[in-house]
Amino acid sequence: MTSTATIKQYLPWVVATALFMEQLDATIVNTAIPSIAASLHVTPLSLKSVVTSYILSLAVGIPVSGWMADRYGTRRVFGTAIAIFTLASVLCGLSLNAPMMTAARLLQGIGGAMMMPVGRLAIIRTFPKSELLGAMNFVIIPALIGPLLGPTVGGLIVHWVSWRAIFFVNVPVGLVALFLVVKYMPDYRGTERRPLDVIGMILFSCGTALLSWLLEIFGEHTLDPTTAVVMLGLSIALLVAYGWHASGIEYPLLRLALFRVRTFRTAVLGGFATRLGVGGLPFLLPLLYQVGLGLPAWKSGLLMMPTALAAMGMKLISARLLSRFGYRQVLIVNTVCIGITIGLFAMVKSTTPLAFIVMLGLMQGFFNSLQFSSMNTLAYADVAQADSSMASTISSSFQQLSMSFGLAAGSLVAAWFLGDVPQTNRGMVTSALHSAFVALSVVTILSSLAFWTLRRGDGESISKGVKIAPEATPATT
Repeated sequence: MTSTATIKQYLPWVVATALFMEQLDATIVNTAIPSIAASLHVTPLSLKSVVTSYILSLAVGIPVSGWMADRYGTRRVFGTAIAIFTLASVLCGLSLNAPMMTAARLLQGIGGAMMMPVGRLAIIRTFPKSELLGAMNFVIIPALIGPLLGPTVGGLIVHWVSWRAIFFVNVPVGLVALFLVVKYMPDYRGTERRPLDVIGMILFSCGTALLSWLLEIFGEHTLDPTTAVVMLGLSIALLVAYGWHASGIEYPLLRLALFRVRTFRTAVLGGFATRLGVGGLPFLLPLLYQVGLGLPAWKSGLLMMPTALAAMGMKLISARLLSRFGYRQVLIVNTVCIGITIGLFAMVKSTTPLAFIVMLGLMQGFFNSLQFSSMNTLAYADVAQADSSMASTISSSFQQLSMSFGLAAGSLVAAWFLGDVPQTNRGMVTSALHSAFVALSVVTILSSLAFWTLRRGDGESISKGVKIAPEATPATT
């Protein structure tokens, strides 16, 4: 039987490998859409379903992942998720038409939906809170660098090989991950056998799926305003109905009473607000580099590399920063620093020295990585072990929604300032994008107010290994 020390040594690698595969795949496909469309003899716009089907699967699958892990065990569910994701990747690569590709992406999303919350749950239950920060720092890196590497790697693969290779590269990674799961993934189960909240699953999954879809197509003008407003109202009504439903049963799909824990509430909701600004950067930066500055796609991709490098380097000092200054001070100051960095991109123009752009990328990677590591670990500081599965599922669901909201925010500010500006006029495009960066900067700086509700000693169970009595025990709704 594998020892606890061995599991602690290899488990972060297991989860990081799977998450890197998922995060890289989620962004790499966007680059290949034109090539896929040409190969399948359809228009690129008609392949929008290839992207949205994956997003919808995540929105539907993430909420039920915690219940599945509690019922069937983390090893079986995580291993099954990787197997499904890998098999679906092969099916994507073998697709002969758009419907086949969309169906394969739906299946791939189901596998991806179980990876993040279940993998995070295994980490939380394996490491004591005093060691959680280091483990989560290691695991969070793939989630940060995957979206940054995706466009560059995808562009190179499409240019030199074939778009089908984009999906086939997941096969060796998936097989390695499966081997590691069998050998090193612990098999945790829930302490009680709770029934599946089917009604809650329908209400919440349908509400989040509809909302995610609306945000995904936001700005494309494929829906008339009346239809969009009606569907937005329906998605909100479904989510409100879930809240009412969850408050009246013993075993809800997502136990909203966890939000009574101040640190959990601040980390999840404050993180949601912060990601509104940060989430717009993957949309705006390529526009600035390629349309505003006129750089080719491969150079634009290379300018994202410093961000990935800084994200990896951050984990060397984040634990010391949190131990020295505490979660409250770090999150307040770091959120403001992120906002300032976003605002500094408004200074980038065609005559800007490359060194300055690289410096901004390094700053962005460092501050973003510190922010996500802090928020992701603070969420579990005062959550009881028995509630870790529920906390992981809720946190993952809100993170998925926040990514959709962030991209929509980026699209909104870009559309607002670009207006009818001709994309052939680089000067006007650059000026409009500068205004968009300033707007996102202000939003991000204001989101730091969410972390003022924290107290000086919050999170010390993680940053300093201090045992603190929980402020609330949300065992029931």
